[in-house]
Amino acid sequence: MYIGGVHPLGVYLEGVHPSSVSLYISMASAPNPSPGILDFPQSNHSPHPKSSKPIFTTRKTLISCKKSRSALEEKKKVVFVDYDNGEHQVSTHVSGLRKSDIPKRYRLRVKADRFQKDWSVSEVVERILKLSQWDDVEGILNHWIGRFSRKNFTLLIREITQMGSLEHSVQVFRWMKNQKNYCARNDIYNMMIRLHARHNRVDQARGLFFEMQKWRCKPDAETYNTLINAHGRAGQWRWAMNIMDDMLRAAIPPSRSTYNNLINACGSSGNWKEALNVCKKMTENGVGPDLVTHNIVLSAYKSGDQYSKALSYFELMKGTNIRPDTTTLNIVIYCLVKLGQYGNAIDIFNSMKEKISDCCPDVVTLTTIIHLYSVCGQIENCQTAFNTMLAEGLKPNIVSYNALLGAYASHGMHKEALSVFNEIKKNGFRPDVVSYTSLLNAYGKSQQPKKAMEVFVLMRQNHCKPNLVTYNALIDAYGSNGLLTEAVEILHKMEQNGVQPNIVSICTLLAACGHCGQKVKIKSVLSAAELRGIKLNTAAYNSAIGSYLSLGEYEKALSLYRAMRTKKVKPDPVTYNVLISGCCKMSKYGDALAFLDEMMDLKIPLSKEVYSSVICAYSKQGQVTEAESMFTKMRMAGCRPDVITYTAMIHAYDVAENWEKASVLFLEMEADDVQPDSIACSALMRAFNKGGQPAKVLVLAQFMREKNIPFNNSSFFEMVSACSLLLILFKGENAFWVLAMSFLTCYWREIIGLIKFIEPSISVVSIGLLNQLLHFLGKSGKIETMMKIFYKIVASGAEINFHTYWVLLNNLLAAGNWRKYIEVLQWMEEAGLQPSVQMYCSLSSFAQTRGGAEYAAVIQEILESLKRNSRNQNPTKKPNDDSLLPASSLLDGTKV
Repeated sequence: MYIGGVHPLGVYLEGVHPSSVSLYISMASAPNPSPGILDFPQSNHSPHPKSSKPIFTTRKTLISCKKSRSALEEKKKVVFVDYDNGEHQVSTHVSGLRKSDIPKRYRLRVKADRFQKDWSVSEVVERILKLSQWDDVEGILNHWIGRFSRKNFTLLIREITQMGSLEHSVQVFRWMKNQKNYCARNDIYNMMIRLHARHNRVDQARGLFFEMQKWRCKPDAETYNTLINAHGRAGQWRWAMNIMDDMLRAAIPPSRSTYNNLINACGSSGNWKEALNVCKKMTENGVGPDLVTHNIVLSAYKSGDQYSKALSYFELMKGTNIRPDTTTLNIVIYCLVKLGQYGNAIDIFNSMKEKISDCCPDVVTLTTIIHLYSVCGQIENCQTAFNTMLAEGLKPNIVSYNALLGAYASHGMHKEALSVFNEIKKNGFRPDVVSYTSLLNAYGKSQQPKKAMEVFVLMRQNHCKPNLVTYNALIDAYGSNGLLTEAVEILHKMEQNGVQPNIVSICTLLAACGHCGQKVKIKSVLSAAELRGIKLNTAAYNSAIGSYLSLGEYEKALSLYRAMRTKKVKPDPVTYNVLISGCCKMSKYGDALAFLDEMMDLKIPLSKEVYSSVICAYSKQGQVTEAESMFTKMRMAGCRPDVITYTAMIHAYDVAENWEKASVLFLEMEADDVQPDSIACSALMRAFNKGGQPAKVLVLAQFMREKNIPFNNSSFFEMVSACSLLLILFKGENAFWVLAMSFLTCYWREIIGLIKFIEPSISVVSIGLLNQLLHFLGKSGKIETMMKIFYKIVASGAEINFHTYWVLLNNLLAAGNWRKYIEVLQWMEEAGLQPSVQMYCSLSSFAQTRGGAEYAAVIQEILESLKRNSRNQNPTKKPNDDSLLPASSLLDGTKV
């Protein structure tokens, strides 16, 4: 009793009854005491009844309480600025209760101990985080004076869990429970459960839930919300539903956050139907959805691949008073990309950039746009979107870098992919399995399997474990380059490392068999899939059927297709496209059209590829009307023709020798914003040449140059043919001959450029094209240029056939150069090609008619010498009895 003394609160209580002390103390600690409530009444209990002043006031007591509360909640912002590197950091410094705030007995206890430190809570956390996981954490905590105040424990757990260090937090929590002044609290357990949820430690989080009940801490709504969120992160939506039931049994009303966490748990697992049921119950229980709820439902649709439903839900969302945010629009853009509605996705992105929707693009938005451009094949725009991210001050994450890296990898741009990979490491990120797999795939697509293997080895050295996608990419790198044996070895190594192959691995090997031309291996791969219990799906059957057709094994492909139907594996548009295109290549046009009828009976929608293959089949049979009808149906079905479809239709008009319609269709292709390629242009050139319009071929060549469309072998051939046709067309009539030559003179610069363009690749250009080029130069009177080209053909090692010499000899004799004619005859014999009788007769006729008396005898003597030498070298071989070959034979590349 403090009778006639001083109470620890600093209040003078002389003469006060002991039972009144606790009442006065509680009244003094009240937050807002009423006026006069602490004044003593004028009664006999007062030792000074005449005094008008109270014995004590509340000011001193309240000051003491405020001091304690302010010290506990004191926070300071600490700003660190590095002007040299352009960086700044803002952190919050939490003081907590210090030495002056703890009880006096503890202050006296640590006063003489120089090892006891008066650290703030933030300083303790900073020192703990500097330690390794196996270092003495308790050594720091036992030297901290603030441990004597249990109020500091909550602050300590909050600060260290916010840092995200799980091991350090567990050690601190374990030490805390061993302290005598520790008292279990809900908020401490909630923070620890939340931390374990962030690290996907669901079992430990659930263990803490049961442990807190043993410590007589009753779980509250936040505890259940945290635990439901933890199971949602781990994809255990059934556990989350059970926890919700436990929460209801405990008579704790679910909040909007509870429902949102439960919807997210179901939706993130792909169970979008269950997520909608929870959302329905939420509304029935009087809890209205907010923006977070709508975003979670949209995300559930996205996770369940229900992209159309997500867009429909977004349209319904517009009718509410809830405005979408950046997260909402990011999900919508993602769904539009998956549905192939790239234009709508770009429109939303542009509205975000122009801030029409009050939602600015973030890193996720621009990463999705990079993926969009990658799917569309617009690689330059991928880099532009990435640069926009940097220009807006947004810091790309590892997902952003991987999206750009994957865009380059999908097109085999290994140099650019390697540059992005190095940029990842330069910016402080550690390349993950996606980064390595994308770089490996880039080398595989660029036909560098050894480089791909080097990336795989580097990946293992950097302790990054390859996954199934990595192994499949490596198998494809070797298989697509014809190295089937190495691809199979990788499959075995994959199984040895504990990674089981899937259907993608089988499809990759089946496609590799087609590339390598090993039809026996196809059956082996199918047997291996059966032994491993891998059921063939539609994609696997498509790969196997395509491999058989590429090897000309039509019956085996047809047998496999029948087995596919017997096993009730549903064919898709790709299946029929493979069958129809394969039949067209093997000239089985009737079978191709039969597959089309079967496809339509099954009500399988026709794809662009199928339309193109069917149009090709009709054109090969000369059924232009049917091809036009199919092209019209394609447009009416809303399927936009691509460059392949237009090319097939131009080829159909080419077969029908209708260059006018082919030309009109080419203009329509440009109007539909479809960029012509080399194949389309060469098909139109062929139609022009067949229709007797060689001048239009040269005009089209100029168009290709202006549009930067690369010339291929066929386009070169048609251009040279057009020039030859112009000479033949006007030959014999002086006026028209002059006109033709003047016309060719205008294009001579183009022809010289064409020759220069062909020269570096003479060894790979077809001999038919070279023969046509030599023929054109000879007919144009450019004998020296013709011979120079011939010398370069010989120097390149290209194989020269009989028709090449025939072109040279004809043009040399027409130019009157009989000496070079004789020299070429000798080259021909040295090359092992026996000159024809007509070649000797042509030279003999030239000697009699145009050689003159002076050279006739000389030519005749040399000619006889050549014949004798030829008979001596080949006594059993007779000269070729070929007559003059027609112009069409010049196009033939058949070797003699």
